Amino acid sequence: MNRFSRFLGACLLVLCGGPAAVAAEAVPPGFYSSNVSVVGYNNLDDKPAFKMSIVKSGDRWYLYMGHFWVSGWTILDVTDPADSKVVKFIPGPQGAFTGQVDIHGNTMITGMQKPLVPGIGAAPNAPFGEGVLIWDISDPVNPKQVGHYKTGGQGTHRNGYFGGKYMHLSALVPGFRGNIYVIVDISDPAHPVEAGRWWVPGQGPGETPVSPFVALHGPAYVVGNLAYLPYGSEGIIVLDISDVSKPRQVGHLGAAPPFDARFAGHTVIPLPERKIAILVSEGITPECKAAPSFAGIVDIADPAQLRLMSLFPYPLPPPEMKIASFCDIKGSTFGTHNVNTLFHNPYVQPQGDLVYLTYWNAGLRVLDIASPTAPREVGWFIPPVPRRRYGPFPQILAPQSEDVLVDTRGYIYVTDNNQGVWILKYDGPKR
Repeated sequence: MNRFSRFLGACLLVLCGGPAAVAAEAVPPGFYSSNVSVVGYNNLDDKPAFKMSIVKSGDRWYLYMGHFWVSGWTILDVTDPADSKVVKFIPGPQGAFTGQVDIHGNTMITGMQKPLVPGIGAAPNAPFGEGVLIWDISDPVNPKQVGHYKTGGQGTHRNGYFGGKYMHLSALVPGFRGNIYVIVDISDPAHPVEAGRWWVPGQGPGETPVSPFVALHGPAYVVGNLAYLPYGSEGIIVLDISDVSKPRQVGHLGAAPPFDARFAGHTVIPLPERKIAILVSEGITPECKAAPSFAGIVDIADPAQLRLMSLFPYPLPPPEMKIASFCDIKGSTFGTHNVNTLFHNPYVQPQGDLVYLTYWNAGLRVLDIASPTAPREVGWFIPPVPRRRYGPFPQILAPQSEDVLVDTRGYIYVTDNNQGVWILKYDGPKR
């Protein structure tokens, strides 16, 4: 039976903290949850994180994070999630946004781009760096940079590396409008070479623009010879990349209108064994003053005939919050954002019936998709109001849950604009 709980102080964690209750001073008070327990919290030395990946080395677990308001990357030892420890911070170029991280095997790639919004990056007027840094993490606490791919433009956003020869980039390339898809051969990581590129007509030099919101958010999600691209207002685009030098479109499902066009295609996770994909958009307009964002299930049985099957239910505030809608929290953003992905990483929990989705001021939502035409919410966690401002977003201090990652032990990691990383555990009903 679901329960709505407000935790007025960390002292209650002794009773409600789940499988690994933590010390009272470690967890900020005032969060809400249902079927999700708090295991630990780390403020990351006052450096709120963005995207994450994870590695197990021997008996140690390491969480790697990019940052939003500062440039660089943090390694957090989460072997004991109730007592996590920052083991290293690696500074990046002071003017760069370095939020994106992906890992496969002993290779880590980290994106760098020119900040598109004031306040992102430690020093807006400093050299921003751009492209992708390639790291050897065979020594997990001492990554060694072994390569650097440059776009020649403003860098890359959300990139994918699934092992093997190729990185799959969302790249801001000179002469193009918005991010396009670039495939890079890193067989020799010290000398990465572009292997192919693809873009929507209207993005290229001299082409007539179609919409300002046509752009690859990324990452491309590659399954066999097919690449599934979350492409902004274009929704999902499916490419045949059997010849990486000449990607060929084989499928498309638009999403805007009716949904918010800016990031209507933000993340797509194909599950070919179930013939479905999870499609997530991103809502970024404060107070819901735009078309809504969404998350849902898409039928991909025939990539040439993609079909929206269902939409996830919108979250509702618990009665204790005394508001009718998360849109009522003035100056903050409500809507879909990131989802647990990176399933090519053997230390990330494989996609089963539970989907873990961050929802900005509505926190983390857990949804059951055992019945793809009837997804249902089975748990949630809303962090407390932040105590300190680290960056300009949101307009007021309010919870703004950014990214989520779930490891194979079942620990859930959630980052926030103005807080550290929350370490949680789902303890609700399981099928």
